[in-house]
Amino acid sequence: MRTLYMNEVQVKRTLDRLAHEIIERNRGVEKLVVIGILTTGATLARRLVERINAIEKSAIQSIELDVTAFRDDQPYQLAETSLPDLTDKAVLLVDDVLFTGRTARAALDAVVRSGRPASIQLLALIDRGHREYPIQPDYVGRIMPTKHKERVEVDPSVLIVDIVE
Repeated sequence: MRTLYMNEVQVKRTLDRLAHEIIERNRGVEKLVVIGILTTGATLARRLVERINAIEKSAIQSIELDVTAFRDDQPYQLAETSLPDLTDKAVLLVDDVLFTGRTARAALDAVVRSGRPASIQLLALIDRGHREYPIQPDYVGRIMPTKHKERVEVDPSVLIVDIVE
């Protein structure tokens, strides 16, 4: 059974709010680097950057990050990252759903291998709770308490959010 939680208009409105919060907290976007965690986090990051650029009349780009090699449920390997040097940058990690925190932790590992950022911030469109790591997002679209067995899916083509039981 699927339940629509956020429609496309609600997601766009939420991204607009988050864009303003990000600009305010970072006092502009001069040092901001937006990194979207593949796959749906990257789509959200691109849409978020569009809104930030429209507000600030800037031209920042989003970067995609595949965290597969950095996950703790994969065999250990010396993972490489294709991220640019992030030293002294304000890094914003963007993901669609924050659940256990394992993906966010893997993204943190990838970021710190690419320099020493001035700050690392985390944005989640949906925060489900159920953390296994002590990770808290800086920006949240919606807090959505769910049962552990439920899945939350963000459709990247139209950016709608469904709960799947």
